[in-house]
Amino acid sequence: MLASASITPLLGTMKADAAKIFYGDVLGLKFVTDDGFALVFEGKNATVRISRVPAIAPAQYAVLAFQTDDIAKTVDGLTAKGVVFARFGFFVQDERGIWSAPDGTKVAWFHDPDLNLLSVVQHA
Repeated sequence: MLASASITPLLGTMKADAAKIFYGDVLGLKFVTDDGFALVFEGKNATVRISRVPAIAPAQYAVLAFQTDDIAKTVDGLTAKGVVFARFGFFVQDERGIWSAPDGTKVAWFHDPDLNLLSVVQHA
C-alpha cells in the first residue's frame, strides 16, 4: 500500500538554531523551510523534517544514515567541519572511527547537536 509513497525521516530538536547550521552548513543538506514547528531539509532522495520538541530522548541506535561511495573521504570531510565520530567499545573501529562489517560494509557514527545518532555507510 505505501511502497510508492515518499518517505520523510523525522528527528527531534531542542536546539533549532544549532540544528539548522549542522544539517545545512555542516552536512550540506538543502534547507527548504522553517514552518515554526520543524526545519525541513532535502537530500538526494529524501526530505528530512527536524521537529521542535520540548525534550529529546536519543535512541541508542542510528536514526538516520547517509550512503556514500567513499566513506573515508566523507569522514575526513565531516571531520574537517568539526564532526566528531563516535567510538563504541563493542566494535573494532579504525583511526577514523570506521567499522568494517563481516560482509565488507563500512559504517561510521556521529551525533547531531541534540545527540541524535547518525551514520555514514559504504555498502560492500
